[in-house]
Amino acid sequence: MVVRVQPRQLAFALPHAESLTRDNFLEGPANEAGLGLIDAWPEWPNRVMLLVGPEGCGKSHLAAIWAEQAGARSISAHALTAAAVPGALATGALVVEDLRSGDFDERALFHLMNLAREDEAFVLITARESPSAFEVDLRDLRSRLRAVPAVTLLPPDDQLFRALIVKSCADRQLTIDETVVSYLATRIERSYAAVRQTVELLDTEALRLGRPVTRALAAELLRNA
Repeated sequence: MVVRVQPRQLAFALPHAESLTRDNFLEGPANEAGLGLIDAWPEWPNRVMLLVGPEGCGKSHLAAIWAEQAGARSISAHALTAAAVPGALATGALVVEDLRSGDFDERALFHLMNLAREDEAFVLITARESPSAFEVDLRDLRSRLRAVPAVTLLPPDDQLFRALIVKSCADRQLTIDETVVSYLATRIERSYAAVRQTVELLDTEALRLGRPVTRALAAELLRNA
C-alpha cells in the first residue's frame, strides 16, 4: 500500500503592498489633528513641523500624502548628513522620517533647519516621541527643537482600531469576516503596533498551515503566542 503524505506548506516572507494614498488613509478622532496639518499646508504656523505618535500610527502615511502634495523628498533621520542637506532640500520640501534620540547627526539637523528658514522651504519631521525630551548636546539645536510646533497622533478609538485590523488584512490580501475582526479587537493590545504584529502572525501561520484565517485560527495562535 502506498501512503501519500501531504507536504507541509512553507511560509515565504513575500512583500505586501501597503497603499499610502489619501484615499486609503483611515480617518478618525485619533489622527484628525495630523490630517488637519497636512490639509493646512502651505499655511503652516512654522516652516518646520513635527508629527509625533507611536509606531504604526500613520505618521509615514500622512508624510507620504504631504510629500505627494508638496513635491517633497524623503530621508531617514538616521541617514541625514550635513553634506546631504542641500540636495535633500532641493525641491523646497523634505520629509525627515523617524527622528530618535541619540540616533541622528545633530549638526546636520541644525543645518537643515537653518537652510529651510533661509530658503523658505518646508520640513516635516516624524518621531515617536517629542524631540523636546531628547538629550541634545548642541544647545542651539535643543532650543530650536523645543520651539518647533508638534502635532500628536493619539491611540485609536474602537472604530478606528477595527478599521485598522481590516485594512492591515486587506494590505496582505487576507480574507476575514466580522467574527475575526471582533475577536481580535477585544483580545489584542489597543495599539497600531499590535495590529501589525498580529496580522503578520495570522498571515504567516495561515500560509504555513494551509488554512484560511478564521476565528478558530486566531484563537489558537493568540493562545500560543
